[in-house]
Amino acid sequence: MTDNTLRTDLFEPTHFGAIKLANRIVMAPVTRSRYTEDGIPNELHATYYAQRASAGLIIAEATNICAQGRGYAATPGIWSDEQTAGWKKVTDAVHAEGGKIVLQLWHVGRFSSVELQPNGQAPVAPSAIKAQGSTYTTKGFVPVSTPRALETNEIPGIIEQYRVAARNAKRAGFDGVEVHSANSYLLDQFLRDSTNQRTDQYGGSIENRARLTLEVTRAVIEIWGNDRVGIRLSPVTPDAGNTPPDSNVMGLFGHLIPELNKLNLAYMHFVEGATATSREVPEGIDMDYLSGLFTGPYIGNNNYDLEMAIERRAQNKIDAVAFGRLFISNPDLVERLRRGAALTIAPRESYYGGGAKGYTDWPTGNY
Repeated sequence: MTDNTLRTDLFEPTHFGAIKLANRIVMAPVTRSRYTEDGIPNELHATYYAQRASAGLIIAEATNICAQGRGYAATPGIWSDEQTAGWKKVTDAVHAEGGKIVLQLWHVGRFSSVELQPNGQAPVAPSAIKAQGSTYTTKGFVPVSTPRALETNEIPGIIEQYRVAARNAKRAGFDGVEVHSANSYLLDQFLRDSTNQRTDQYGGSIENRARLTLEVTRAVIEIWGNDRVGIRLSPVTPDAGNTPPDSNVMGLFGHLIPELNKLNLAYMHFVEGATATSREVPEGIDMDYLSGLFTGPYIGNNNYDLEMAIERRAQNKIDAVAFGRLFISNPDLVERLRRGAALTIAPRESYYGGGAKGYTDWPTGNY
């Protein structure tokens, strides 16, 4: 067996703001679609996350901040007392195993269907531009619906939904929260000029399009303090909805990240390339330059293996590394990586849906 602790400090303790981590290996937020329509976590979810508590930090799967924010069936929520109590079971189980866990706050915006929306209403978005693709409902996959543009006077209500969700996450015992401003969901839709054609103070200029992400982040900080709030960004990923990047990625994020620096966040979490598929980026875009603008701890994410993580850590390009799919089938991933042990690769059919099978039944390794 190899001892990889001699090659890197990825296995050593660190801290993100006020959150103390046992190591620099992060469990990325991975949607697993194992919830009923009420979005309430239960003992099964508590077991799943507790099994993976040796991660330095668990970022729990994307969690809907409100009923209107849902874009997929079988995903969890954090807007009701019942959901909050369900998540308390999860955080208690993780903490009992010595782990740390934050909640990712999610509003899908346009990537939804009337089948999933309260009273069959249209999804909301910065502008009435339909996404591509289909989404999962209780009736199977259906095409996403054309959204309606949010009225300017509705936006304070959206910010308040983030605030309520953040407050509920605190009641549920999380160690912090992550603002999901990535993957072409609502906040990212406001950032990109491909999805934002507004003419009010939330559209047009880069400063205006960055406004909602910054206002939401500040609102969440009101609840948590800056040192327990992180943010996820994905400058070039097309999904969800096959969404084009902004026409000026370097300018947009070259403005947003220095603004985020003023907030002294616990961390920034980047999707480096296209989510779960490729690390390639369009010509003229320098992801390392953008991530290097951030002055706090930086989590690299997307198709990493241990060797790439060790190399990029040695180059000081990352402070921590997030693994998603590898945590599905390797609950003890940190120890396997530490020892150079064999990794189990989960079949794709185990990713989503079902119950305990392919979820909590993965064995630990033979070291």
